[in-house]
Amino acid sequence: MKRIFIITIVWLIGLFTMTSHAQTMSRDELIFLTAAWKGERFPDGRPKIPDDLIRRARNIAIEDAWTILNNEGYTCQYEGSWKMVHTDTPVVGRALTACFMPSRPDVEKNIKERGHQHGRIGNTNAWPIDMLTKGDVYVADGFGKISGGTLIGSNLGNAIYSRSGNGVVFDAAARDLEGLSEIKGFNAYVRDWDPSYLKEEVLMGLNTPIRIGHAMVMPGDLVIGKKGGVLFIPAHMAEMVIVTAEFIILKDKFGISMLKAGKYTPGQIDNQWTDTIKKDFLDWLQKNPNEIPMTRAQLDEYMKKRTW
Repeated sequence: MKRIFIITIVWLIGLFTMTSHAQTMSRDELIFLTAAWKGERFPDGRPKIPDDLIRRARNIAIEDAWTILNNEGYTCQYEGSWKMVHTDTPVVGRALTACFMPSRPDVEKNIKERGHQHGRIGNTNAWPIDMLTKGDVYVADGFGKISGGTLIGSNLGNAIYSRSGNGVVFDAAARDLEGLSEIKGFNAYVRDWDPSYLKEEVLMGLNTPIRIGHAMVMPGDLVIGKKGGVLFIPAHMAEMVIVTAEFIILKDKFGISMLKAGKYTPGQIDNQWTDTIKKDFLDWLQKNPNEIPMTRAQLDEYMKKRTW
């Protein structure tokens, strides 16, 4: 009996290991590729950006974040030209990635058989949904396919929102725009809408590096989708980008208030600030603490390194 128990435990451990790796890269490889991230991770190795940073990221501008990333050498993180369910519903969260390819019978048969043996249910486009957690954004490379490239309709859209409380970004199509638009809080960034069903397409990578248009996306990246497009911020850059973008917002609010008051000219505000303007800015911060999105300690630490 003891031997049978041990054999069973070993079998279950092996099954779990295989299940966690079906269509995915190993945890060690994911950690290696995202080694710059020093924070908490999901069990599979995906960086877990804190919820507070995700909340704050909803308030920053794509343009500011893009400029900050570009200045740091991250020049391939933005993609535009999307169709959306709602233009006024941002999609912000941690990327859970999927890579789809045109299908061929032998490969799809093997993938589905292995996936079903490891507990995957349904067609391969549903497998990423089963892995979603709160705050995730399902990001899929569907190689731009429109007809027959509809990765979700309203049923899967409801499942996605139920699991993640978030939306999707697909370099592919989706169907049932009317049904998706009824999911309050959900949004989808897709290449187009099409009434067709998904066909001749198979999942080849799950929680792996993918390409979305001109951008490289890693599992755990901070996704910011707004009217102007979608930005993918590497996890280890997220806090720096958010704090810097928040500081830019503070400077802009101060500048606008000074312009309205007639205290400074546009040329003075849009140029390198004088010591007098800097002092007025610090006084303004003291009088308007509710305008500061980060803690005062975070702001003070940031301003120590700021060259204005």
